[in-house]
Parts: sequence; C-alpha cells; structure tokens
Amino acid sequence: MSESPKFEVIDRRKFKAEEEVRESAQHPAAPVEQPLAPAAQAPRPAAGGGPRLVETAAAAQAEPAAEPEIEEEFLGEMPPPPTPEESSEQKTAYDASAQRLEDLARAQDPAMGAAQPVTFDQLVQQFYVSAMIQMGAGTPEGQRPRVDILGARQTIDMLGILAEKTRGNLSQAEDRTLQTVLYEARMAFLEVTRMITLQGVAAPAPPKGAK
Repeated sequence: MSESPKFEVIDRRKFKAEEEVRESAQHPAAPVEQPLAPAAQAPRPAAGGGPRLVETAAAAQAEPAAEPEIEEEFLGEMPPPPTPEESSEQKTAYDASAQRLEDLARAQDPAMGAAQPVTFDQLVQQFYVSAMIQMGAGTPEGQRPRVDILGARQTIDMLGILAEKTRGNLSQAEDRTLQTVLYEARMAFLEVTRMITLQGVAAPAPPKGAK
C-alpha cells in the first residue's frame, strides 16, 4: 500500500499573534503551558498515490488497523480549534470581503443581480452532477465517453458520508433530496460498472444448426 499522505496545517492565527509577541518581547511573561487541542473529529485525509484497481486481501485487512494511527497523527498536527470569538470575527470579515467582491462585479455589469445564498440542495446537486460527469454523462454526441469510475465512486461515497453525518439534522425536503440523489447516483454506478465488466467479453457462439 502507498504511504499515508503527510499534511501540513498552517495556523493562520499565528500571523495575527506575531505582533503581540513582538510587543511583549521586552517584558516576557512566565511560560504558560498550552492545553492540548480536544480530540475533535477531523475529516480523514484522502488516500495518496492515486486510485488503484486491485487491492490484496491482506492489505484490505491491514488498512482498518492503521486507520487510528493515521487519524491520531493528523489530529496531532492540527492547530487548536478557533474560539467562538475568532470564528465570529472571521465570519464577519469573510462576509464583508465577499460583499466588496460582489459590489466590484456589479459595478462592471450593472445588469447582474444579487448573488443568491448557497443552499443545501445546491450542495447535494453539485456532488450528483460531479459523479454523473465522472461516469460519462454529458459527453457530446459522437464522442467516446471518458469515464473515471473510481473518481465517481469517491464522489458517491462523499454523498454517503454527508447523508450519515447529517442524519436527524435535515428537514424532510432536504433529507428526501439527499436520499433520492444518493440512490440515483448509486444506481448509475451499478449500471456503468456492469457495462465495464462486460466490455471485451465475446458473445457466445450460436448453437449448431442455427440459421
């Protein structure tokens, strides 16, 4: 199996803290032990080295055992989570920056309407469209579809994770949309994989005496 990918997470709050450190350099305070970051659940890193078609049984059995080590190493490199105040300040600055960008775009094109907020349905549909394109949908007529079936599987699995992690937190309409899209994407995956496995298989010879 390929080695686990290495992640380097940059705590951008350090840039803000550098000025405070320089100001207090002349009057150093007693060192305070930094508390450890809580073991919050973090997203698993994507497998490196690209997808593989074949995986041995021994490797498949060994992977779950290595999973806690990968997660522990990943969490160990994560900076402490932001405080509620930091998150609120960042959200305010983000919204203001996005609004300035929208104002600039509208100044160049006055006919452009206001940007619509992103909805949960749009998020789900984005995953669905990506999966269908990876399975060859939308190919111009007369061209051979380019299918990334392993990429499609990963996208569909992301939809499955989204369904699992949001269970009980969605409205009835949102849950119906998610479950329907996930079902349709999986059915399309089954159809494409069936066609792939049948490619190159010769048709059976007709029985003797058949015209």
